[in-house]
Parts: sequence; structure tokens; C-alpha cells
Amino acid sequence: MPSQPKNSVTGMAWRYHDATKHSYASVRSNPHYLDWSNRPLSFKIYPSIDPLRLPKEVPQTGMAALSVISENARAVTSKLPGLQDLALLLYFSAGITRRKSYPGGELYMRAAACTGALYEIELYLVCADLPDLAAGVYQFAPAEFGLRKLRAGDFRGVLAEAGHPAVAAAPVTLVCTGTYWRNSWKYQARTYRHFGWDNGTILANLLAMSTATQLPSTVVMGFVDDEVNRLLDLDVEREVAFSMVTLGAAGSSPVPERPAVEPLRLETLPLSHHEVDYPAMREMHAASSLASADEVRLWREQKTPDDVVAPGGPTIALQPLTEEELPREAIERVILRRGSTRQFTREPISLAQLSTMLDRSTRGFPADFHNPSGAQLNHMYVVVNAVDGLQPGAYYFHRDRRELELLKAGDFRRQAGYLGLEQDLPADAAANVFFLADLRQVLARYGNRGYRAAQLEAGILGGKLYLAAYALGLGASGLTFYDDDVVNFFSPHAAGKSAIFLVCLGQSALRKR
Repeated sequence: MPSQPKNSVTGMAWRYHDATKHSYASVRSNPHYLDWSNRPLSFKIYPSIDPLRLPKEVPQTGMAALSVISENARAVTSKLPGLQDLALLLYFSAGITRRKSYPGGELYMRAAACTGALYEIELYLVCADLPDLAAGVYQFAPAEFGLRKLRAGDFRGVLAEAGHPAVAAAPVTLVCTGTYWRNSWKYQARTYRHFGWDNGTILANLLAMSTATQLPSTVVMGFVDDEVNRLLDLDVEREVAFSMVTLGAAGSSPVPERPAVEPLRLETLPLSHHEVDYPAMREMHAASSLASADEVRLWREQKTPDDVVAPGGPTIALQPLTEEELPREAIERVILRRGSTRQFTREPISLAQLSTMLDRSTRGFPADFHNPSGAQLNHMYVVVNAVDGLQPGAYYFHRDRRELELLKAGDFRRQAGYLGLEQDLPADAAANVFFLADLRQVLARYGNRGYRAAQLEAGILGGKLYLAAYALGLGASGLTFYDDDVVNFFSPHAAGKSAIFLVCLGQSALRKR
């Protein structure tokens, strides 16, 4: 009798989720401290491979940020992406946008938000022959703004066997990996949650830029993990493939037969003097891995749980800005201005601004774990502190109806600050968006892999909120939280759900200064 696939034994996801919850007691009893002398390198470096430099001076799209955040590119031509397209996509997704000096070193700030500015997500390209780039497997090197060739030749056939049909059809597939130690140095075993958040904010930028450059894209979570890890020559004790994104029009470049994948054993520089192992992360990843093409196919046939919930109380319809009222600032400029707001002013935002952010960030994105109706894994709850035209209180966002349901009225600034790990940011923000998922439904359909998908989706939606906030001249910041206290605060409506992510929105004190 064949053994049950690891992915379907969902006790591992529950054990990991429960073990990595934050609580008032756990935060105070944790003896962990930051060993700055052992801080990991910010980059993966192959000392024996010189990077192919990407062009720095390329025409920008000028497309309005609030338009490309909410739309998805459609294949209108068979255009193959070139180096200029790749330069735009990579720079505005994961490139270094500014540098900050601190005692003992320099901090390289990237285009997308990341927990602790540790940037544990690495990007790799698997491509066909492009107009000015030979087919191969490449690592994106943000420090040099270039590509390091790991393998020469067209290896898309490997991904086609291991993943979604869209992978076989696309000229380029971007593979996103997570490096455990670079983030667990600070966040310990909770890092595996951060893989989804930080990968998601990168993909929010990437999806917007792919729309701006008219390159269709699809997020792919179903693939044979061992095959993709082997192709990228990853040391899976330290780094693992987490998600993929196809780029370019389907069928624009035929896929050859699958080539042999020989081990490379390429040298990389150590991240730090020594690494601390947190086995729970690797166990969670192994339990959520898919072992065969048949398992991937069956996983892909599952459908996202219906996220439609009938209102049980008073609702108010979103009142987003009209097309004529929307700011037209280009996506590139918005990304360059984006940062994680470190202080809010407590001044109100308008209902139109909150409505626009919610509306534009939740119109859906193409993914192999979304069904045609656009149902999403995460539910969005909002603590409103200061929104002109909206009563302060706790709300549930009915995405299908574009309405906010009032769950309870009141001034909850103090409670919001407590829920956000007792920080000032959620107390001072005009509104706080909490992402909660019904993991019982998600895991029942997608197995442990659904845990990855729920975290990634929350990161993408949160990243879209970031971009929408900055496009409106506001600020945003992603935060961690006290898990069970968040659920309890929004209950009984949220009973049975699990806290996944938090984004604070409001007037930035820095922008005011």
C-alpha cells in the first residue's frame, strides 16, 4: 500500500504554526538576542562567477501605479522579454534603491519591503534564448545589478515537468528561494512565515511591473521541489525554492526536450561565522514539498475555498477615487519612494483613500492556487483609528461586495498597538489591515503546501497595499503580531481563523516633515 504524501499530513503545518505564535508571555520569555558580530551577509555571492551586468539606463514605462497594481497583463503580442525588460523587472522588484550607513557597516535598501531589512529571498531566472540573453539558469546579483550564469542552455523542460503548464509555455520563469539563516538570525523559527511575506512583497512589485511592461505573468506554487532545487544547485539545508513566476507570452518560444541536470557544487561565500539551525523551518518546508508531477497535478486541481461571507451587521460601501481623481504617478517613482514607515502622525486619512487602497489591492492576480472566481485564501479585517467619513471601530472587508462591515464600534488605538506586538505604529496608524486565513479549509484542500500559499498571498496583497498607499502620498508598514490575541479581538466573526499578516496605513510623519 503506497505511503501517504507528506503534504497531505497537515499536522506538521499546525505544529509549526502553533509553535511559532507570538504571545505576551512568549515574547518576554525568549532569551534570544542579536549577535551583530555574526550578522549574515546581505547577498549570495559566487566568487568564481563574474556577473553579466544588466543595463542601468533603460526607458521606464511611466504607467500609473494605481492602474498596474490592480490590473493583470494580457498577452497582446508574442514579444520576448529582453535585457532591458529584465533589468526593469528585477530592479523594481528586488534591486538596491538606496544605501544607509550605520556604525560598522552599510545597509542596502531594496525595492520591496522585507522583515528586518534582511532580504532572505533570492531570485533566479530560467529562460529560453532571448534577443540579448542566451538561454540558461541565472542568479540575480543585486549588489552588482547583474546576472550570474549557473547553467548554459534551455532548462525550461525541467520546470515544465516539475510545475504548471504555464511554465512550459513562458519564455522566462523566475524562481524565488528563501535562505533560512539570513532571516532566522533575528527572527528564529518564525522565519518560514517571513518567506511568504517577503517573497510576496517582491511579487507585488513584480506583478505591477510585468503589467507595466505588458508581459503576462502567473504565480506558481505547485512544483516538484527536489527537481527545482537540483536545477538551481541549492544546498537545501540552507536555501530552498519557495515559489515561481512565469513571465512572457505563452508559446512565444518552444520548449526543447528536458536536458540532463548535473550537479554543479558551486562555491558560495559563507553568510557568517556560524549559523544557528532551527529544524522546525526545514521540517515545515519538507512537509509542504511535492514529490512528483502527479502530486503536483492533483494539487493544482484543488480549488481555493470560497471566501464569500454574508454580512451580519451594518455595512458601508467603498467609495474609491474615480479614474479622474486618481493620482497618475508612475509605478517606478512610487517604488523608489516606497519605504516602511517608522512613524505615523495620527492624522486622519479619507474614506476615499482607504477605499482606493482596499479596492486596488484586492482585484486579484493570476496564480495556480486561485480559481476563476478569484476567491482568495486570506480574509481582511480592519481596525479603523482615524478615517474621515468612517466610524472608528473593527471591520470586516467583504471583497466580493466591496463593502466594510462594522463588527464593533469604538476607539481601539490602544488595542491595535497591543495586537501589533505593543508597538506605536498600529496605535498611531489611521487604519490597520489584518490578514486572517481559515487554515482548516486551506489545509484540507491544499495540504501543508496551502500554508505556503496563504503566507505568500498575504505578502502579495500586503505589498499591493504598500504600493497603493505610497501612490496616494501616504505611508505603510508591515508588522508582526500576537497571533491568538488578533483572532480573539475580531471574534466571534474571526473564530477558527489564524492570523497571517498585518499592514498599517496612515499619514507618514517623515513625509509631513
